[in-house]
Amino acid sequence: MAKCNTDCIERPLSLAFQKFGYVVGRHPCMFLLLALFVAAALGAGFIFLQERKANDIEDQFTPVSGPAKLERAFVVENFPQSEEFSQLRLSSDGTYASLIITSLHRENILTVPTFNYIIELDRQVKNITTGNTFENLCAKTKGICTSNPILDIINYNATAIFSSNITYPNNNGTFLGTSIGGVQLKPDSSEISSAKAVRLFYFLDEEKTTKNSEWLDGFLKLLSNYTQQKTVHVSFFTSVSRQNELETNSDSIIPLFSVTYFLAITISILSCLRLDCVRTKVWVAAFGVVSAGLAVLASFGLLLFCGVPFAMTVATAPFLILGVGVDDMFIMISCWQKTEVDKDVEVRLAETYKEAGVSITITMLTDVLAFYIGLLTPFRSVQSFCMYTSTALLFCYVFNITFFGACLAFNGRREKDNRHWLTCMRVPEASGAAKGCCVGGAYDKNTCKEYEMPMDSFFKNYYGPFLTRVWVKVFVCLIYSGYLAVSIYGCFKIQEGLDLKHLAVDGSYVADYYDKEDEFFSDYGPNVMLVIKDEHFQYWNLTARKSLDLCLEKFQNLIMADSDIPPVSWLHEYVNTSCANNETQFKSHLTTFLNQSVFNRDVNFTSNQIHASRMFVQTVNIRTAIDEKNMLNAFRETAVECGKLQTPVDLIVYHPAFIYFDQYAVIITNTIQNIVVATCAMLVISLLLIPNPLCSLWVTFAIASVIVGVAGFMALWDVSLDSVSMINLVVCIGFSVDFSAHISYAFVSSEKSSVNEKATDAITKLGYPIVQGAMSTIAGVVVLAAAESYIFRTFFKIMFLVILFGAIHGIVFIPVFLTFLSTCSNSREKNKQTLPERNDTSQRQIKAFVIQNQWSADPDCP
Repeated sequence: MAKCNTDCIERPLSLAFQKFGYVVGRHPCMFLLLALFVAAALGAGFIFLQERKANDIEDQFTPVSGPAKLERAFVVENFPQSEEFSQLRLSSDGTYASLIITSLHRENILTVPTFNYIIELDRQVKNITTGNTFENLCAKTKGICTSNPILDIINYNATAIFSSNITYPNNNGTFLGTSIGGVQLKPDSSEISSAKAVRLFYFLDEEKTTKNSEWLDGFLKLLSNYTQQKTVHVSFFTSVSRQNELETNSDSIIPLFSVTYFLAITISILSCLRLDCVRTKVWVAAFGVVSAGLAVLASFGLLLFCGVPFAMTVATAPFLILGVGVDDMFIMISCWQKTEVDKDVEVRLAETYKEAGVSITITMLTDVLAFYIGLLTPFRSVQSFCMYTSTALLFCYVFNITFFGACLAFNGRREKDNRHWLTCMRVPEASGAAKGCCVGGAYDKNTCKEYEMPMDSFFKNYYGPFLTRVWVKVFVCLIYSGYLAVSIYGCFKIQEGLDLKHLAVDGSYVADYYDKEDEFFSDYGPNVMLVIKDEHFQYWNLTARKSLDLCLEKFQNLIMADSDIPPVSWLHEYVNTSCANNETQFKSHLTTFLNQSVFNRDVNFTSNQIHASRMFVQTVNIRTAIDEKNMLNAFRETAVECGKLQTPVDLIVYHPAFIYFDQYAVIITNTIQNIVVATCAMLVISLLLIPNPLCSLWVTFAIASVIVGVAGFMALWDVSLDSVSMINLVVCIGFSVDFSAHISYAFVSSEKSSVNEKATDAITKLGYPIVQGAMSTIAGVVVLAAAESYIFRTFFKIMFLVILFGAIHGIVFIPVFLTFLSTCSNSREKNKQTLPERNDTSQRQIKAFVIQNQWSADPDCP
């Protein structure tokens, strides 16, 4: 067993903490003031908060180097914006406002009264004046504002809706798939018999940025104050709505932070409260929460000074830090209460640091490292969250061993002088376990330690012995099997992707618009751009054209492509109107053709060279995130297949929505990558700091088990795997280590002889601190359950699962599993039985260290 001893780091680190604790105990005032000064100085960085805010949706919630961004750059370079507007050919979402008008009773909307209302609404929108009219700002085609096809068909005459035989989805060359929704066709005909929704678009010239913003604000003001009719409902949206709603999202949770702070302090005080007016830890618990607050202030201020972007997701970090920051406080208080009360304060603090130092260091390293590994993700929102949170946790650790340690020393001095916790007046020492307002300071005369708290006694005398019974172990294993089965089932139900409407608060007009769009306008998806980027492709060559036709046929045969709508192809039109049989003829007529057609923006023809060209394929039935993912993958895979034809066609596929769809391509692989890397890092830390390799593997097992549980149950709780939940899975890695590492370290360090006794001893020492830590962390995030935002509610859901499953592993599963392997024991304890001479030497060294530092001991204590 001596070969399994890996305490070459743990032992000197423990002794280093012992000495540091002694220094803090001797000079608490210095550490207290230093911590306050550092927090105040670094906290000044909050003056840069507004400058550092980074809430751009595309920048924060899409992959940093997503393929679609590179494809967009190629499209913008080769097909620059023209004065002639075309919605089909936009390389971005464009600048626009939109209305969806629906019937309240799901009746046919193609009626005269309804269209009279729609025409009047259209007139009011076009008459919005905010310094400039719509006529001055609109995107134009041939000098005329781009209009809405459904209104053009009836020539703005509501009575014409009956006489106009409108065909769907194409009406005389005009595509109506995005303009009319909920369509019913006449039997054996393409004519519309009824519809349930009409959508209007108002596109603006993208170059008039400032003026456009003012007009869009006027549009939102008009529709926000608009009185809904009794028969129809109007949903509205603009190209800046998502961004505006996202930026106001974090404001909705600011009032909740004060509630969280109150809950954290209350739970901390109640869990550390004693009826003994001297031994109670009211002030210690309160200052433990203050320590976490100072850590947030200092760490955030430092990063703001350094110019680190502050994403909206970081707004959830203080809730998490406040909950997690007090966990180590509970462990330190628990260790303090197990020291002998008659010793000097610095001696008690030294013993506290020796006992708790390595344990809280393990959790600090695992938590911080897990978050820093999160920086590997390609989402800036995740990177920003991980940077701020990991740094805050590091500061929490530093403030716990300095500021909080100093507070513990001051409280120890008060207890040693037998002073009242509130008045600081000396009170008579209580006899036995007597308690009251005017007496206090009682302790166990046999052990010279504070009386056990009721919860500690419960874990020692009831829960520990109960958990180590054979039939209970079997029952625990059965429960764990059920937990694992449900978790694995849930993992197969995980949905991917962040629905953009979730970036807005509940009840927002944005969510209402998206709901109507999904309900009535999901029959037709994006019109995907196929860009031929090969400068040497021979468009005039018959063989090359056949290869291109075969490629287009492959796209048309995809189940998400509309086979009834032919691709929009400049080449087909040109070949049908020109007898170009060779390169010279082909190029000589091309310029004329492009100038006289709508395809002038589809070919980059300069210096007598076709540098790139594009065509378009209409998609259908893109209703869910899975449909979006499958469409993106299918189109990109087909593009690769086209490059493998006998005459290769080198092309890329693009649509502005692909910028957001790219998350599907990386979300799973990056999540798995982060989990694997972080788990390996956790294993290395555990091997270095837990003095038994096999127990370190149990800690790693706990990580995997909690991750599977959280992933499975979050799917069953309607949480998708996206950039928001990925943050929490990164959190999961670090926090799943905390409780299991504490218990495993306590198990290995126990001097008891049997595995059952070791498990009971570990639970006795850390059962209540684990419960306290779990309660405080959940209290830190529970208020987010009431947030009006999907992002913050998701954060609460997954954090709740992480803490719940982590705590259950720590005080139920892992203690039982550790008893199955007797090799998970303290090799130093076994060495003590076989090497008494070495033990005597160690005892003499300890005694010498005590004498050197003038540590005192009560002669009445054993």
